[in-house]
Amino acid sequence: MDARFEESGRQFVKFSVVGTVGTVVNLAVLKSTLFAWGHLVGDPTFGVEIFASGLAFCIAVVNNYLLNRWWTFRATGSFTTQFLKFFIVSCCGLALNELAFWLFRGRLDIDVLVSQGLAILCVLPFNFFVNKLWSFREDH
Repeated sequence: MDARFEESGRQFVKFSVVGTVGTVVNLAVLKSTLFAWGHLVGDPTFGVEIFASGLAFCIAVVNNYLLNRWWTFRATGSFTTQFLKFFIVSCCGLALNELAFWLFRGRLDIDVLVSQGLAILCVLPFNFFVNKLWSFREDH
């Protein structure tokens, strides 16, 4: 039993590292898209910002899926099935993140970056355990 908890602990740390990398990817894609739009077309509108945010989310999800499949969970199951499950979990995690952010920022009036950080920390266990037990579950 201890070995399983130890392995889950290692996976949780790896999952957290991948999430940090994914956050950097997300922000880089968002900033790059808005920078390119600004130089090619002009100042981005809010609609363009929403599009860039969605694009950044999708690219970060693909990045996180690949890293978690290869490094965190060393998964060997169906690539497509696992990706679809991972994407569903990511979208649910996004919804939970928005709810937590709304609570911290909108209701408790906590600083915007602190609110986002707290929201990420709140949703992290959900994302990890659902991905471990559903998306990347290996049936033996």
